[in-house]
Amino acid sequence: MPSLKQFQYVKLLGLALMVVGEGLRAAAMSTAKSNFNHVVQSQKSKDHELVTHGVYSISRHPAYAGFFWYSVGTQVLLCNPICIAGFFYASYSFFQDRIPDEEEHLIQFFGDKYIAYRKKVPIGIPFL
Repeated sequence: MPSLKQFQYVKLLGLALMVVGEGLRAAAMSTAKSNFNHVVQSQKSKDHELVTHGVYSISRHPAYAGFFWYSVGTQVLLCNPICIAGFFYASYSFFQDRIPDEEEHLIQFFGDKYIAYRKKVPIGIPFL
């Protein structure tokens, strides 16, 4: 049986994942400004720019990565191993489906510039 101190460390880890995840997501929206949209865009607007600075220099999908880590962190904080696995799987599955579709559009919009960016900057979600 884990000790109370071990539970406290796990709860702190969960809280840290939540804070970092939410901070990453908020920073992504703030950095991208008008380029950020909750709906995957299939047509490039005339003022649409490829954002590669700020948090986008460490993750090419920081809002998604932030949401992923926040959602897993909620269950780590609650010390709920079954739901940690469930939230990991559900969030991972959602982004595994969504990100490739979005990246296809980004390649259409920005071509070689996005391909080069994609080669050097990770997504920020394990196994994606």
